[in-house]
Amino acid sequence: MTTVEPIVGVGAVVIDDNRLLLVRRGREPSRGLWAVPGGKVRPGERLREAARRETAEETGLDVVVGEVVWVGEHISEGHHIVLVDFSASLAGGRLRRGDDADEVRWVPLDDAARLPLTPTMYDLLDTLQT
Repeated sequence: MTTVEPIVGVGAVVIDDNRLLLVRRGREPSRGLWAVPGGKVRPGERLREAARRETAEETGLDVVVGEVVWVGEHISEGHHIVLVDFSASLAGGRLRRGDDADEVRWVPLDDAARLPLTPTMYDLLDTLQT
């Protein structure tokens, strides 16, 4: 059990033409695993703005952030992250990986669960399938 203070993280669930935007994480926690673009909320930053900023930083894409689609948490040694994932729609930009991502790509929604995902991504995908 971790003894660190929880932090707030956000994610953007961008689906375009039945493809999900995914990032292979370049940093801990869950380095090397796939997840929707996202990250930590900065002090004074609104959740939706954080999701938009993180998506742009990690993928080069601009998005319009919508409603909450999933809330959960990741707890592991040294990490306690409260996660809020929002729906988002593509607004522009050019797909490219950011400095904290090892790779970024569009994945057919039905194939996403076949990738090595962060633990919370399986819950999010279950929500999207229902």
